[in-house]
Amino acid sequence: MSHESRTALRVCPLCEATCGLTLTIEGTTVTGARGDREDVFSRGFICPKGASFGGLDADPDRLRAPLVRTDGVLREATWSEAFDAIAAKIPALVREHGKQAVGVFLGNPNVHTVAGGLYPPLLLSALGTRNVFSASTLDQMPKHVSSGLLFGDAGAIPVPDLDRTAHLLLIGANPLESNGSLCTAPDFPGKLKALRRRGGTLTVIDPRRTRTARLADRHAAIRPGTDALLLAALTQVVIEEKLADPGALAEHLDGYDELAEAITDFTPEAVAAACDLEADTIREIARELAAAPAAAVYGRIGSCTVEHGTLASWLVDVLNILTGNLDRPGGALFPLSATARAPRPAGPGKGFALGRWRSRVSGHPEAKGELPAAAIAEEIETPGEGRIRALIVIAGNPVLSAPDGDRLDRALADGLDFMISVDPYLNETARHADVVLPPPPPSQTPHFDFAFNSLAVRNQVRYSRPAVPLEDGRMDESEILARLVLAVGGMHGAPAEAVDDLAIGTALTKAGAPEALAGELTGRTGAERRLDLMLRLGPYELTLEQVLAQPHGIDLGPLEPRLPQVLKTRSGRIELFPEPIAADLPRLRASLGERPAGLVLVGRRHLRSNNSWMHNVAALRGGSNVCTLQIHPDDATRIGLAEGDTARITAAGGEVEAPVEITDSVRAGVVSLPHGWGHSRPGTRMSVAGADPGVNVNQLLDGTLLDPLSGTAVLNAVPVSVAPTR
Repeated sequence: MSHESRTALRVCPLCEATCGLTLTIEGTTVTGARGDREDVFSRGFICPKGASFGGLDADPDRLRAPLVRTDGVLREATWSEAFDAIAAKIPALVREHGKQAVGVFLGNPNVHTVAGGLYPPLLLSALGTRNVFSASTLDQMPKHVSSGLLFGDAGAIPVPDLDRTAHLLLIGANPLESNGSLCTAPDFPGKLKALRRRGGTLTVIDPRRTRTARLADRHAAIRPGTDALLLAALTQVVIEEKLADPGALAEHLDGYDELAEAITDFTPEAVAAACDLEADTIREIARELAAAPAAAVYGRIGSCTVEHGTLASWLVDVLNILTGNLDRPGGALFPLSATARAPRPAGPGKGFALGRWRSRVSGHPEAKGELPAAAIAEEIETPGEGRIRALIVIAGNPVLSAPDGDRLDRALADGLDFMISVDPYLNETARHADVVLPPPPPSQTPHFDFAFNSLAVRNQVRYSRPAVPLEDGRMDESEILARLVLAVGGMHGAPAEAVDDLAIGTALTKAGAPEALAGELTGRTGAERRLDLMLRLGPYELTLEQVLAQPHGIDLGPLEPRLPQVLKTRSGRIELFPEPIAADLPRLRASLGERPAGLVLVGRRHLRSNNSWMHNVAALRGGSNVCTLQIHPDDATRIGLAEGDTARITAAGGEVEAPVEITDSVRAGVVSLPHGWGHSRPGTRMSVAGADPGVNVNQLLDGTLLDPLSGTAVLNAVPVSVAPTR
């Protein structure tokens, strides 16, 4: 039986670029995807991930019904059975052992879905646990902490104004492969090329000659892990040579003199050996940055997931501030999302605090309400009051994404009384769950970018309703999470809408809005009604109906200066040299004399891969998307490795073996393995990934190396030894 072909618009949920797609659909099957040329933000751009939307959507390995463990075996069950099992176990555990007996891990895909943006806060509130972990402490938490300390708001992250800047300094970022991160920008490659065409300058700091580095006017192959030292030296030059000119920011700054004094000894000459860069090169980079008519410094995962990640993130914005480029067109500005809270009058706020509580076993301080993901295993294994006995994992696979997956794997298998996984796949983590709740595929799911619109390089708003109806037997992800909230919170059996009604009532009270507004909200679902309310209370006073009437999106204009309104520090000013930063600076100073004795490991991102589950899409496998150890020819010769050999890589957390790829795209002294691989554990249902599993780079880490301010795992600049397996 043939089905008539039709098209539907959809925002791609597969990375941070949020490109508009035009899907071709036959019946209920997505048969093609192309860029939406009329999309107000992406203008037709598409990458291989978006083009593979149909293959990912129809993956036969996706779970289509809940799984419940019975007699030690996961079997398909009804939704009622799944939530009955949860309601019977979690509240009882909490009553017996307290709220801290339940831990929650939130994976990266949560920020790519409507449900992931709306319901996890309600789940955490219902549980009342402080044992909260997420992918943030494996990625961007240093940026949240530095923003919190500087501006008083951990969510106030300035992004480079790519379309108007004249000088872009990228450090630890490879947007031609990542499509951008903490900087939502469809067609990042095109924006960098446009910068070059208009006579602008692109400088890339990276130990690898990435695709992005090849585009640059200047590529500085820094020694991994020394980003904060380089940024400190650039800051020192700007201050010492009197190149600092904060301009309009000057009246909003506190701590300039203290910063200038503290940074004095981080001269280019002092850091040159550690960074393995010439002092003259460092001075030139600083002078070029300061002299540019409009410039932006942008640092990402390579500068975050290192021992001084928070200091590096802080110094990125210090440089933007001192050169007068923060909060000005062409520099780094604060986006204003359509669902952000309406702007409040400028003035002092509550500020941002670190370490409001600490983890039970190692005493790690919380950051932004989270504990380090690297600590999950010890919190499960270690006896005593407050031990995690139940774990809820939503859209995450920490067995592969966190350090020492073998230890966490054992802890999940042997140390828990109960585990819940909300995931479309039975992956390396979900295989341990007692209940697995699978959300439907993207075509059957609405899409709105709550997180990424607050990081977008242009203000805009787009909403996609499901492209095809929900398949029989499926449950919408918002309903899944709402029912999970009810089941763990002792309200099992109440209608899912009760969760949304409660959230709407709370939001109205906080905003001081009339209760009658709840009756004016439109939308087919509770999630849509909540979105409608957020739009109405937001800075543009939009409605869901207005957004739906513009299927290609509404352009809200370029980013605009927003200071001092953004500031929520207790002083109401930018606190340039906050106390936690000052206390951590001696640790950076001590690293001036450190040199790695051997090789150091860095990760890498592939354009065709974002998370571990994307390895199960056949269309995205192959090409450059392979799990190889990249090594410089000089190092390969010294060690005795040839192209295609198998190398044994050893570090504090263990050892792995990987095929060798000899390339001068990595500098001497550095080797690189991609993240997200290691699909060799039994009991999963990911056939494509399992056929070519690769190795888990994070198994080389023992989880003890963390950035102390943010709790972020050190995933880059890790000392390793490499040897032939023969």
